[in-house]
Amino acid sequence: MLLDDLLTVKDDMVAFIAGHGLRTMTAFVPEELAAVLFEDDDPESWKDFVEHAKSANVPFVTMSEVVLEPEDVATLLEQVRDQHYPDHEAHELEEAQSLTQHVGKIGYLQLGFSAGGVVYLYEAATPWYDQFQELLDSVSGLSNLMIDDHDDDSL
Repeated sequence: MLLDDLLTVKDDMVAFIAGHGLRTMTAFVPEELAAVLFEDDDPESWKDFVEHAKSANVPFVTMSEVVLEPEDVATLLEQVRDQHYPDHEAHELEEAQSLTQHVGKIGYLQLGFSAGGVVYLYEAATPWYDQFQELLDSVSGLSNLMIDDHDDDSL
């Protein structure tokens, strides 16, 4: 079952983590940090992740969430429009506009813990959040290509 909002999952996570005697610390582990990503297709696999943290005797689990803000969608729409001007019927523009129905919802959750010098992560995302990220990456990638077309030999 695919969820549209991860709020109930987050609430369940907080209760489950506390029930295992662990604390949560609001923190995001960035992609640049080397980490082991916990992989399991079961939507309830985050429980196994928390149990691994408990068995590693860690005092806390990091938790981060991403809520889609109106400004996020507005910025994305502006960037997509700029990239596809004058084609105001571009498929990407329709996709970006469809994201407005998800404003205020949690689209991404990350749990993490460190044990033995290794950072372990669990990530969950909604399909619309993945779509948002793909659009953002494609627009950002195109912007970098367009900006980066000058000759640096003059330096």
